[in-house]
Amino acid sequence: MIMAPTRELAQQIEKECQALAVHLGYKTVSVVGGQSIEDQGFILRKGVEVLIGTPGRMKDAIESRYLVLNQCNYVILDEADRMVDMGFENELNFVLDSMAGLLKSEAEDEAYKQEEASKRGEALFRVTAMFSATMPPAVEKLAKAFLRHPAIVSIGDRSKATKNLRIDQSVDMVNEAAKPMRLVDACRPGPDDKIIVFVNEKKRCDMVSRAIEKAGVRTAILHGGKSQDQREESLQNFRDGHFQVLVATDVAGRGLDIPDVSMVINYDMPAKLEAYCHRIGRTGRAGKSGRAVTFLTEADSEVYYDLKNYLEACDVSIPHNLARHPAAAAAPGTLTEGGRSATSRKDTVIFS
Repeated sequence: MIMAPTRELAQQIEKECQALAVHLGYKTVSVVGGQSIEDQGFILRKGVEVLIGTPGRMKDAIESRYLVLNQCNYVILDEADRMVDMGFENELNFVLDSMAGLLKSEAEDEAYKQEEASKRGEALFRVTAMFSATMPPAVEKLAKAFLRHPAIVSIGDRSKATKNLRIDQSVDMVNEAAKPMRLVDACRPGPDDKIIVFVNEKKRCDMVSRAIEKAGVRTAILHGGKSQDQREESLQNFRDGHFQVLVATDVAGRGLDIPDVSMVINYDMPAKLEAYCHRIGRTGRAGKSGRAVTFLTEADSEVYYDLKNYLEACDVSIPHNLARHPAAAAAPGTLTEGGRSATSRKDTVIFS
């Protein structure tokens, strides 16, 4: 069983699994929202070897008796921290508690004895794997809850894992009212370019899309408010090059492998630096270079400090207005010498 935070990522995983499973005679199925749970239950009733899905729909399928996991003891959690951020922690626990296989003992000696018993076929213990590009506290918490004596595998230099050194990053300090004009100037794709524009709220997607299309560039839209068919169609049309610009929320921010994305534009700066790292990671993939442009406003001051430090670590030029802003001098909540918060709106810098 493989769990992922979004429908698009689950379906991408299913596609890759099918390419491998066809040689083994394994059947795979994805269980995600937006599609008929009855149709999914009909496929599940026939039996499958590989199950991929989102936590919410898996929980629904178990409660509806379409899905039974008493023979499943292998589980993979992809982007587990994102599932927690999206509020799926209860669903995760529910699905994992429905699985076969026991968690091994936290005592090392007892765990080794249990492993030997498992090899002799005398017991069944759960095998869990977790994958993530970052290791924030949410991932460590999940690891402690569901993993016993795990082997940790790091690919590449962990100190540089989130620095995106192949991406040319730039930050544009603007007023909110100036963002549409700056976006039109930045969003001019060449013949082979693909550009993803990220916004924080789905209700802003249509507004941003209209601003780009007025400049003569056709766009696709991807967010959680669209039907599943619309989401799949938008993503496929963007992958196929029918649209050169995709306007999306963080639904497209993690895990999705869209070939040849040349540029990412953060129309809205996310509230957490981790989301920023994942967003710009949609470009500069598979050894290629990419470009990321971020619009930063006074309303984003809570993330100034983390963003400035991140840009410094990536050897990126920091805008003067960001470098000298009081909120970039100390972490949020830190008090200045005058006793005020370092992110106080009283220390206002006027942006161009």
